Amino acid sequence: MSESEGVRRTPLNRERVLAAAVAFADREAGGTDALSMRKLAQDLGVVPMALYKHVANKEELLAGMVDTVVGGIDPPAAGADWKGAVRERVLSARRALRRHPWAPRVIESLPAPTPAVLGHLDAVIGLFRAGGLSADLAHHAMHALGGRLLGFTQELFDASPEAAPAPRVASQLAARYPHIAEVAATAAHAERAEGDGTAVGGGCDDQFEFEFALDVLLDGIERLHLAGWTSAGARRAVQ
Repeated sequence: MSESEGVRRTPLNRERVLAAAVAFADREAGGTDALSMRKLAQDLGVVPMALYKHVANKEELLAGMVDTVVGGIDPPAAGADWKGAVRERVLSARRALRRHPWAPRVIESLPAPTPAVLGHLDAVIGLFRAGGLSADLAHHAMHALGGRLLGFTQELFDASPEAAPAPRVASQLAARYPHIAEVAATAAHAERAEGDGTAVGGGCDDQFEFEFALDVLLDGIERLHLAGWTSAGARRAVQ
């Protein structure tokens, strides 16, 4: 029996369809844009109609792929305090999504959060509440953390090498926008001092920047919690 015959004879189920779709998007340069029911059926050695017994359409397929990826987020270690537990879970989410570069865009494009995404968000809120944070503060903390809860952010600047301007253009931009040039130069100096090769583009270390912002947010949330902050009190203070 050939290998392809063995694949065709393996019973098809939803989990196998989703796993194959995730693998396809991971290996293809176009990610989910290159994915179609026909191509996925070819990968699985079945006719396209066989897939529709398990996923109704491509949108449902994408939602299932997201749930497969988000299902790889690990729970925090037992005994961690709420801030450490949230940090650990968010960084686990980041690791899970970085293994699948197409996933953040798909998550943002879906019309509603998938069950696994809702489960992850619910778990994070549960960590806040178990740590003694009020539902009010947990609500605003979730807003502040935003997409960072799923391990990704929308960066203000494109730090990829392709986005770097030519030297002459960079000089002109520096003269026009001196403060941007100053902080960019600071990042570049830090990269050369570290020399660890982790920086992206012109000196922005993507992982460091993510963790820096995450820690700033969690420290601020902790400060508000210890101060007994409420949104009602904050609103009264600004009136």
